[in-house]
Amino acid sequence: MTARPANTHQARLLRLLRDGGPNSRAQLGDQIDLSRSKLAVEVDRLLETGLVVADGLAASRGGRRSHNIRLAPGLRFLGVDIGATSVDVAVTNAELEVLGHLNQPMDVREGPVAVFEQVLAMAAKLKASGLAEGFDGAGIGVPGPVRFPEGIPVAPPIMPGWDGFPVREALSQELGCPVMVDNDVNLMALGEQHAGVARSVGDFLCVKIGTGIGCGIVVGGEVHRGTTGSAGDIGHIQVEPDGRACACGNRGCLEAHFSGAALARDAEDAARAGRSPELAARLDGAGKLSAVDVAAAAAAGDPTALDLIREGGNKVGQVIAGLVSFFNPGLVVIGGGVTGLGHNLLASVRTQVYRQSLPLATGNLPIVLGELGPVAGVTGAARLISDHLFSPA
Repeated sequence: MTARPANTHQARLLRLLRDGGPNSRAQLGDQIDLSRSKLAVEVDRLLETGLVVADGLAASRGGRRSHNIRLAPGLRFLGVDIGATSVDVAVTNAELEVLGHLNQPMDVREGPVAVFEQVLAMAAKLKASGLAEGFDGAGIGVPGPVRFPEGIPVAPPIMPGWDGFPVREALSQELGCPVMVDNDVNLMALGEQHAGVARSVGDFLCVKIGTGIGCGIVVGGEVHRGTTGSAGDIGHIQVEPDGRACACGNRGCLEAHFSGAALARDAEDAARAGRSPELAARLDGAGKLSAVDVAAAAAAGDPTALDLIREGGNKVGQVIAGLVSFFNPGLVVIGGGVTGLGHNLLASVRTQVYRQSLPLATGNLPIVLGELGPVAGVTGAARLISDHLFSPA
């Protein structure tokens, strides 16, 4: 992708076609504040760049039928969602439809060089399958704070060796295309906004509970990153004074008391203490436990597993209640690996939020699980790079 929109009108047209699919000139004109003649000029200029193509005749609205316009079908974006324990890589078209998706286990603590070797191998595998000849842009999500303009992680608590690593620059050189980098939970929020449960909501929170905990904040349809890019780092809000030590160096953080890692540790402690035969049997069989094991034990009616989920949900709900009172969102989305705990977790979160926040903030507030699962992050990554490329150069 060598061309970029020349002005804000062209950028708006490209995003309308991305989000709504092929459309006629007349229908595009209904959605953008341009005269018919000015719209025709801008569409013709986009056709000349190759960013859009004609796509058959549109339905008649009386008079001469116009052609549908669509984004160039050969455009390809790479979406990469790096988690603490796995990586997802996907190829999308210009409308952000996922054409191919790979997932592999991986430990982010191995460092950026090892992780990106794996990412590049997965991207090459997707290319070799015939899904893309090359990539027009790539979006990358990482599980830690990112200085957004430069695409550089800054002191990420669960990512030793990543502090200051030039992710954007390094991957752009390797892939031969523009790259944008953001925190993984911001990309989950973008994914759910584009194709998931938050499609029609302008102001919402997207809470990701995985190995760590973070929150994507969407205001007026745009991700709010804060002055330095660290907005939404709710995993390090204190929920217990003088509580457990956290990887960030503080004590009592939400992430230290309830996250994928904390839940696994608590489940193993309960199993070894003889409080749960179900968890003990799973620990004996596998040698370790995860959130998946706790979910399965809870589904089997194990009271200890249910208590662990409820206690964790209460702590998450306590923090979200404060956010709801402060921000007054129209929706709260819960996603991430721990959502396998399902409605037991959701019920505890809802109880705390509805109990602690004011009725005006919670009277019409849905608190729901995300729709896209592991595809949310890679879709959001593709949305991130398309937002960049579909802006005036």
